[in-house]
Amino acid sequence: MLSEGQIQQFHHDGYLVLEDAIAKPAIENLKIAALQIVDNFDIDRHRTVFTTADRDSGRDDYFFDSAENIHCFLEEGALDQDGNLLKPARLAINKIGHAMHDLHPVFNEFCRQPIFGKALRDIGYTAPLLWQTMYIFKQPHIGGEVRWHQDGSYLISNPSTVTGIWIAIEDANRDNGCLWVQPGGHRSPLREIFQVDWAKREGKLTDLDSTPWPDHNQAVAVEVPAGSMVIFQDHMPHYSSQNRSDCSRHAFTLHVAEKRANWSDSNWLQRRTLGDFEL
Repeated sequence: MLSEGQIQQFHHDGYLVLEDAIAKPAIENLKIAALQIVDNFDIDRHRTVFTTADRDSGRDDYFFDSAENIHCFLEEGALDQDGNLLKPARLAINKIGHAMHDLHPVFNEFCRQPIFGKALRDIGYTAPLLWQTMYIFKQPHIGGEVRWHQDGSYLISNPSTVTGIWIAIEDANRDNGCLWVQPGGHRSPLREIFQVDWAKREGKLTDLDSTPWPDHNQAVAVEVPAGSMVIFQDHMPHYSSQNRSDCSRHAFTLHVAEKRANWSDSNWLQRRTLGDFEL
């Protein structure tokens, strides 16, 4: 599916942008399905906030259990200091995750489009397994910053074979919190690792390397129209800013690993009851 030039660019830069890769009807169906999940979510029972500002210290059972479920997480700015909602549910959710591809028919069908498996095999995969999916809202005015990070810190395989696929459900630009990446940054060392002690059900982020995160002179804004697909390697530093605009920035992400690679027992994401999902 990819040209030789695109394959070379991916391996050289660590990421590849494919504009207009996903048809508009498929994008719209995904958006409708995500909003229906939010409408059916018991927001009074579950008010877990997703933020990266605390170095991931706030991960709890609701988060860990989302590996094999469909759970909604709130934006930090959606609650007041007493935990009361400041926004309607559709404007309060940070993201939905992480087994949507297994448990929801619309997301299952979306992920089975041949484009994903073909692109992954073009860049070198033999048997790409889909481990997690997320629908990210990046809400207007309160969409939180996702700090610089590398996916390999949170999804650990040996050898390192994780690849992220980020799909723009809505137009993404600098104003509403688009992705930023560091071209060539996938050749830098892994700076952190997040591991879970399952006996205590506690996760901890540990520093591995003091290499600084990119500054804005090294980073590139990935501004793309809806329907675009961005593929990036697991050592690629990436980040997205707060959304202070009037427009949301919906996106859908998939993370895969090679079937032959060993999936670490200390990963927060474990598929103990769900079978393999090969693309």
